This record gives sequence, structure tokens and C-alpha cells, in this order.
Amino acid sequence: MLKFVSWNVNGLRAVMGKGFPEVFRELDADFFCLQETKLQAGQLDLSFEGYDSYWNYAEKKGYSGTCIFTKHKPLSVFYGIGIEAHDREGRVITLEYPDFYLVTVYTPNSQDGLQRLGYRQTWEDDFLSYINGLREKKHVIFCGDLNVAHTEIDLKNPKTNRHNAGFTDEERGKFSALLAAGYTDTFRYFYPDLTEAYSWWSYRFHAREKNAGWRIDYFICDDGLNDRLKSAAIRSDIYGSDHCPVVLEADLTV
Repeated sequence: MLKFVSWNVNGLRAVMGKGFPEVFRELDADFFCLQETKLQAGQLDLSFEGYDSYWNYAEKKGYSGTCIFTKHKPLSVFYGIGIEAHDREGRVITLEYPDFYLVTVYTPNSQDGLQRLGYRQTWEDDFLSYINGLREKKHVIFCGDLNVAHTEIDLKNPKTNRHNAGFTDEERGKFSALLAAGYTDTFRYFYPDLTEAYSWWSYRFHAREKNAGWRIDYFICDDGLNDRLKSAAIRSDIYGSDHCPVVLEADLTV
């Protein structure tokens, strides 16, 4: 049995002062994936006994960035998706194991006024092609902040947010197409109709106190792994970021 955790920390240096090391140890994951680390190489010396770590930094300072801590040494590590236009922002890390690939991803936000929606659509197509390429070789699990609430039960106020970044018809359509290509939203696999289960809350308007949130952090696997999924959770009791960790347990070996 393997335990996977994913967390958009919205600045790893900031969350270090809010109990990150304690949360890391408490969750005791085999794989702990981070998004939006907002670091450059050498800015933070962070290690945990028993774990190797792999980092992908954005060229732009204080922006984006991903990391994976793992108890299990991978066969190979790949950064980005092999397309230069996408790979400057430190958004993807892939670890290879004998039976599967683990990918962490921080999907681009379409931004206010949907300034980046066109780019986001291109990214979605290219990322799916990348994942499909991995899947031709072995199973795939990917996780991270995918910056989309898929259905109306995945956010508190669907009607007023319909044309906002993260809940446009275009973004939701790309997510539907991803699932239709043979992938499983693992949380919905266990909880298909659960409402008010969110992983991100705005810092404004006391949103977290009111649980006026969005579910935009995911573990996705190819559907060939469905019968090996054991549990999924959203740890909304854990603070430190505007996102909370999400967890997957699966009957896999390394």
C-alpha cells in the first residue's frame, strides 16, 4: 500500500512558518507532492530523513514551481513535458517506477479576465498528449492543482462563477475530455455525489470559515488502476495555505 499526498502550499517559505514540517511528518506519505513552491534553487534548504526530493523551478522568481519528496528512489526523473513554451514555469515533475509513473502538475491559471485562457487550452491538449504517451508504457497517476472545478458540486457558488477562471465551460470541457480519455478522478470514484468538499478557499470574505470553496486539487489515475484504489481524502482540517492537502492510498508497490 502506498500513500500519496499533494498540496499547493502557495509559497513554501511562507508555509514553513505555519507548521509545514509537522504536517509533513504527521501525514507520513510515501510521496509528498507540492505545487506553487515559489522558490529558486538555493533559497531553501529543506530535507526530511528518509526522503529524496526533486525540484522544478520557474525561470520567473517567486512564481509557480513544483517539488516531490519520496521515500522510494525512482528509476528516472523528468522535468516539464518536453515543450519549451510550457517548460519555463516549473510546472511538472515525473518520477518513473517499475509499475507506474507519478506526475505532479501545477496547471496554469486562466487569470482575471481570462487573459490566459487561450494558452491554458493549448496547455491542456499538450499535457494530455504527454500523459497519454506515458500511459502507453505503464500506469499513470498524476496530482496537483489543476485549476478547475469540474462540476457544479465542486464549488460553492457555481452560478455566479460560471464564466470565471477555473469554472469556464472551456476548462470544464477539457477536464471532461481528459476523463473520457480513460482517466479517473479518484475522489469522485469514492464520493461521486459528496457536496461541500473543497480544497481551496479565497483569502477574501472569510471564505474558509464559511466553507465557500472550490475543489481544484486532484489525484487522477488511468482507469486501469481503479481496482487498486483504496481511499481518497481532502484534509480541510490542515491549514497553512489557501489550499489544503489531498490524499490518495492505492494498492501499489515500488
